[in-house]
Amino acid sequence: MTGALPLSLWQVGAAAALIVLNGLLSFGFGLGLEKKLAVATLRTLVQLTLLGWLLLPVFQYANGWLVAAMGCAMVALAAREALARSSRRTRGDWGTTTIALLIGCGSTAVLGSTVIIGADPWWTPQVAIPLLGMMLGNSLTGVSLGMERVLTLLDDQRGLVEARLALGATWWEAARPVAAESLRVAMVPILNVMSAVGLVTIPGMMTGQILGGTDPVLASRYQIVVLFLIAASVGLASVAAVLALLWSMFDDAHRLRRDRIQRQPQR
Repeated sequence: MTGALPLSLWQVGAAAALIVLNGLLSFGFGLGLEKKLAVATLRTLVQLTLLGWLLLPVFQYANGWLVAAMGCAMVALAAREALARSSRRTRGDWGTTTIALLIGCGSTAVLGSTVIIGADPWWTPQVAIPLLGMMLGNSLTGVSLGMERVLTLLDDQRGLVEARLALGATWWEAARPVAAESLRVAMVPILNVMSAVGLVTIPGMMTGQILGGTDPVLASRYQIVVLFLIAASVGLASVAAVLALLWSMFDDAHRLRRDRIQRQPQR
C-alpha cells in the first residue's frame, strides 16, 4: 500500500451509524446521554468536514500569513473550549488561557517544525498545523485542569492561604503549594498517555501514518517526537496559565481576592 485507501461518504455514514450502539446503551441503562451523544456526533461530523474543506486552500496556497491566521484561530478556539470545561472562572481568564496556549503550544510547534523535523519553510502547513492541533488538543486539557484546580483550592482553602499571608508570607509563598498541586493535576493526563502508549494503545497519528502507507518504524519515530513535543507544550502552557491566574488572584497588598472567583453552571 502506497497511500491511504479512499473513503466514500457511505463508508463515513456507516461508521457514524455505529454511534447508535452508544445511544442504545445510554437508553437501556438510563444514562440520559442520548441528547449529548447526538449533539457530539453532529458536531464531530460538521466540524471535521468543515476543517477538511478549510485546510484545502491553506495547503494549496502554502502562505505563511494564512497558516499564522489559522493557527491563531485554533489557539483562540482551544482557549474557549478549555474554559467551557471549568466549573469556576475569573474575569479575563480567556486572555490568560489564550496567551498560555500560545506560549506553550506555539513555541513548541515552531521548535518542533524548525529544529527537530526540519520543515522547509518552517510554517509548511502540512507540518505546522497538525503539530499545533495535536498540542492544543492535549494542552487545553492540562490548562483547564490546572486553572480549575487553582480556583478550587483558593476557594475551598481560603483560610489556610490567608493564614500564611497573616504570618507575613508573600502571595507567592502562600500560594506556592496551590501552584504545585495544580501543576501536578495538569500533567497527569499526558503522563498517563505516555505511560500506556505502545503497550495498550496505538496513538492516532501513528495509526494514520500506517494507514497512509508509512513504514511503521518511521511512523513510530514521528509519534515519539510528537508525544515529547506535546508533553513539553502541556508543561509550558500549564505553568504559564497557573502562574498568571494565581498572580491575578492577589492584589498589590498581597491579599487574596476570593471575590473574583465566579462559579459556573455545570454543562
